Amino acid sequence: MSAPTPMAVVDMESQAPDAHPPPHPRALSKANLARTLAGGYVPLVLATLMVFLPLAWMVLSSLKTPSEIVTTELKILPEQFYADNYVQATTTVPFGQFFLNSAIVTFVGSGVKVLLAILTAYALVFVRFPFKKAIFVLVLVALMVPPQVSILPNFILVAGMGGKNTLWGIILPGLGTAFGTFLLRQHFLTLPGSLLEAAELDGAGHWRRLWQIVAPVSLPSIATVALVTIVNEWNDYIWPLIITDRPDTMTLPVGLTLLQNSEGNTGSGWGILMAGAVLVIIPVLVVFAMLQRYIVAGLTQGSVAN
Repeated sequence: MSAPTPMAVVDMESQAPDAHPPPHPRALSKANLARTLAGGYVPLVLATLMVFLPLAWMVLSSLKTPSEIVTTELKILPEQFYADNYVQATTTVPFGQFFLNSAIVTFVGSGVKVLLAILTAYALVFVRFPFKKAIFVLVLVALMVPPQVSILPNFILVAGMGGKNTLWGIILPGLGTAFGTFLLRQHFLTLPGSLLEAAELDGAGHWRRLWQIVAPVSLPSIATVALVTIVNEWNDYIWPLIITDRPDTMTLPVGLTLLQNSEGNTGSGWGILMAGAVLVIIPVLVVFAMLQRYIVAGLTQGSVAN
């Protein structure tokens, strides 16, 4: 066996790894800890405090007496839990009627929105029809246009149809959801074509393919759209405020305004108003707790398209 030539020895030495690689910083070194704190934990803590502190202050204020709220000395914790604010919030105004109206508007409106988003997204992906790309461009345009732009035309249309001070007048203008259609379309594009091809060979039509194949495997994305839609419907304030002026058709956010007006501008009403706000957000928190495990999966499923 012949010995390697000097040139080969030089090449081998140049390709050989360094005898002394640069040392890696230790996991618990000061530099690593500083980078982790500055780039991870500090922004996370600040963002959490920005979201949590107003909610915590609202809950604590709802349990304080008027003298503890309107004072020159800051009092974070109430001296005693003053539950009378919640009693007055539910009795001063027809709170039960407001809650029922919000429940009907949210249930019907979000249900129709999610159903239309599923059907539209399926058609944009799996059904062949003319001008399909143009329709999707219109969906994107609707996603970029702020909803405040359509308030005046919607009011003229709904009021002309006799929808003022009605629940269907609150629901009708917002039945289309560009966000839900876009998110579900992006997710449907990631589904393997072999699933639908096998179903088509078995004689399944579009309706059966949608509800027996596409919808079950897309449950996280559908749950994400449902959660966003429910929260938006429940918290919607501007449109119900414009289209309703009678307590029997007001929703909870508008009812809080009526509650504030009934208490006047005195400091005694702040605790009652905070108690009403707590009662408004509790149903949203319950729905979020039920669907939160689907949120991350639903948002990431539609992030990659074919």
